[in-house]
Amino acid sequence: MSSAKRYNTFSEELKLIFGCKVQRISVDAGFTCPNRDGSLGSDGCIFCGGHGSGSFGIRRDLGISDQLEDGKDVMRRKYRAVKFMAYFQAYSNTYATVEHLQGLYTEAINVSDVVGLIVATRPDCLANDILDCLQNISSKTYFWLELGIQSIHDSSLSFINRRHDHACSMEAVKHARSRGLRVCVHVILGLPGETRDDMLAIADEMNRMGVSGIKLHLLHVMMGTKLAEMYERGEITVMGRDEYAGLVCDFLERLDPKILIHRLTGDGGHDSLVAPLWSLKKFEILNLIDSELARRSTRQGFRFFP
Repeated sequence: MSSAKRYNTFSEELKLIFGCKVQRISVDAGFTCPNRDGSLGSDGCIFCGGHGSGSFGIRRDLGISDQLEDGKDVMRRKYRAVKFMAYFQAYSNTYATVEHLQGLYTEAINVSDVVGLIVATRPDCLANDILDCLQNISSKTYFWLELGIQSIHDSSLSFINRRHDHACSMEAVKHARSRGLRVCVHVILGLPGETRDDMLAIADEMNRMGVSGIKLHLLHVMMGTKLAEMYERGEITVMGRDEYAGLVCDFLERLDPKILIHRLTGDGGHDSLVAPLWSLKKFEILNLIDSELARRSTRQGFRFFP
């Protein structure tokens, strides 16, 4: 665990492995989603906008190699990064033929100074041949599979129009781990109808499932989404800053200390965020989480009992 943080950070692992600052570069390979192309539905998840949830600032007019080259310039200036990871982020990045995926992933890892690959997808987009493809590419580079499970509660998954259940998520994690793939799960905190105990139970379930990493997301309301319509009608509310920071600390205390923390919050993008606006001040939130853990004299795994 990082000496600078009271939780086990992904960035610290990258420094230990590669000996330098490594930054993720998001790319858009033109994928869609079975929840948008009509296979499962056409409306998508209620929180997802027109370009895929969480994908902001990507040069979609460029090919994969050029997107990475463009991103390298930005990350060098902004973060003084030395090496990079290609992050297939927008939509479901395993939702294509094996041949197409193999070509895209290979192109990405062959770009100079790209030392790893992250592929984000849905639990229901991992057929056996796709998993075989990911296993093959993971033998050639540092690799993470990201799975958007969002919640372990089927009522919440139904509410957000996810169109898969938690059993599907469990199967996806199990089959990915059986191939030696490291899995980072995405979880949304603050979903309507979930109590504090419901959300903390997610930490216990992630421990049981044996995930290798986790991204915690605050429920964001983005322009142009079904969620925004519900928010404007007063049908849902969002969490306050201090409430969220305290919940994250509670969550970390219950989480297996071996699980790498890839993210604790996000800002949703300045141009399209409806609420909560306090989430735009990302570093203030992270500092608040750090301060609260220090005040409690606690850390990740403090209440974890295997």
